[in-house]
Amino acid sequence: MKTDRQLKTEVEEELDWDPAVTATDIGVEVADRVVTLSGHPPSFAEKLAAEKAAHRVAGVKAVVVDMHVRLLQRDERTDEDVASAVHAILHWTVGLPDDSVKVQVEKGWVTLTGIVDWAYQSHVAGRAVSHMRSVRGVVNHIEVPGNVASEEIGVKIAQAMQRHAKREVKHVSIDVKDGTVTLTGKVGSYAERAVARGAAWSAPGVRAVVDDLVVE
Repeated sequence: MKTDRQLKTEVEEELDWDPAVTATDIGVEVADRVVTLSGHPPSFAEKLAAEKAAHRVAGVKAVVVDMHVRLLQRDERTDEDVASAVHAILHWTVGLPDDSVKVQVEKGWVTLTGIVDWAYQSHVAGRAVSHMRSVRGVVNHIEVPGNVASEEIGVKIAQAMQRHAKREVKHVSIDVKDGTVTLTGKVGSYAERAVARGAAWSAPGVRAVVDDLVVE
């Protein structure tokens, strides 16, 4: 098992290696294999990229995010400008019905509300806005109607995972409650983890996905 010092070094190396992250903006501390990221990244997209980079390092048990976005001066915009840009992005995003998502912006924080037919549509909307300039954070409150039985959702996800995975995914447990899918267990790679997440997001009736998978 890696020591906390080894994990700290490897997380710092991963941040430095990732072109989407400015490593000098991020501080790293590790205790009992739990990584805490601190600092002031210049965009919400970089904050997300740093979190994902830390999760990629083998041996990391959890990641605590204590980062606060500090926009560059050239990226500062009024809330009205940000709201207008978000509306435009969502309008041009494939798969999102017009006017299905409402937008509120306060001090650079974007809150998305509304109702869509599929969980992936909510996921796509949140991801699109997260990578915009001048956004300090995103709160995704888009709802998906839960009109499919939990048992049926779990079966469809398991079937999709079997179709998509290169090898049988035996160690993933799927728990569905009120449209929220929780994935637990161990996978052999980040590719397998992505397969499981993708299958869960694409299933009809899914409202949210909680990824508690561990990469061996």
